[in-house]
Amino acid sequence: MTTRRYLLNLTLAAALAGAALGAAAQKPVTLLNVSYDPTRELYVEYNAAFAKHWKAKTGQDVSFRQSHGGSGKQARAIIDGLDADVATLALAGDTDALQTNGGWIPQDWQKRLPHNSSPYTSTIVLVVRKGNPKGIKDWDDLIKPGVSVITPNPKTSGGARWNYLAAWEFAKRKLGSEAQAKAFVGKLYANVPILDSGARGSSITFAQRNQGDVFISWENEAYLLKKEFGDKIELVVPSISILAEPAVTVVDKNVDKKGTRAVAEAYLAYLYTDEGQDIAGKNFYRPVSEKAKAKYASQFPKLKLFTIDEAFGGWTQAAKDHFADGASFDQIYLKK
Repeated sequence: MTTRRYLLNLTLAAALAGAALGAAAQKPVTLLNVSYDPTRELYVEYNAAFAKHWKAKTGQDVSFRQSHGGSGKQARAIIDGLDADVATLALAGDTDALQTNGGWIPQDWQKRLPHNSSPYTSTIVLVVRKGNPKGIKDWDDLIKPGVSVITPNPKTSGGARWNYLAAWEFAKRKLGSEAQAKAFVGKLYANVPILDSGARGSSITFAQRNQGDVFISWENEAYLLKKEFGDKIELVVPSISILAEPAVTVVDKNVDKKGTRAVAEAYLAYLYTDEGQDIAGKNFYRPVSEKAKAKYASQFPKLKLFTIDEAFGGWTQAAKDHFADGASFDQIYLKK
């Protein structure tokens, strides 16, 4: 389904919902958005914009509760009963877990919104201190002796999984084999002094607690740090990185139980509108609409990006090979 057709359908659905709810004063509704760490600023702005839009469209007041943390940890919280109306997680693999562990969403959830239900993208970059004292230029500088690397825990953080896979694929392409990539990533994690549970925790560890020489970061988080700390930090764009595709979905079991499906679906679809895409760009996410891409093109560095499907066969295979119990991350990290 094209974005345009989806939004036309949404407009009709909203009109019908407004008419059905119509004559009587509508009760206010509250949505719980369970998200990953670095989306806090994005959804503060977006929630206010959507609430204004929905009030004008239907007359109904909508307010929000936000929950943020490591993406894998957030998925587990929903599976364990956290009553999320929507999940806006760091990667499709964490969202898939909502289907495989309790059927909270349907198997084809990714087909319900354009761009495989990823309304914005990002990538992984490197953040260093002023003057780049350790001379970090690319991924292979992270395995040098004496370089302290800050990155979160791939067992709990979606951003950490993107970080891990970006480093792995760089090494595989440069060194030529899976075995050499594994050895490379092992050396990288030998330089990691602490694993925070989420990307924002690692951001705080690096920028506020002044630990580490380099922080492997979401691109949007890196720009937020630059905005806050100015010339105290610098961004290093690696020679290659991964196209990070955060995913969004309504949590079907919860919205049907709570009666919030109409507003929850509209909330996610509004991310694809001009206003939603503009808010994504302003918060340093890469928009997916051509109009917003053009507007924010100069904001983002051009670099070679590969996808999870191209390099790892998708999230199901990547999780099995790298992040399941006993898989490559455990084999690497438990040796430390």
